[in-house]
Amino acid sequence: MATGIAKGINRGHITEKIDRAPKPSRRKGALGKRVSLCRQIAREVCGLSPYERRILDMIKTGGSSADKRIYKYAKRRLGSHKRALAKREDIKAVNSAERATKAAANK
Repeated sequence: MATGIAKGINRGHITEKIDRAPKPSRRKGALGKRVSLCRQIAREVCGLSPYERRILDMIKTGGSSADKRIYKYAKRRLGSHKRALAKREDIKAVNSAERATKAAANK
């Protein structure tokens, strides 16, 4: 946004922006197909860990402040706000998938 003028908010030489290919470090943390598949198989074979089973039980018993209690429990176990929220949503997805399979089996 340079104007070519030496003073002001947009001071400096007028230059052309060079488009560069994104660095490999830009995709750090993105979930790949292989890792996703490995995690899915591990979850299928091993099932839930004890604390995850407890969270699942909290979801099933429910109550008015179940989400908050689940969050607090997960946060104590996992150490951060973001991880706790992600785990809560993950276990909720497991619960809904379980309920869907049971519903399909009953039909």
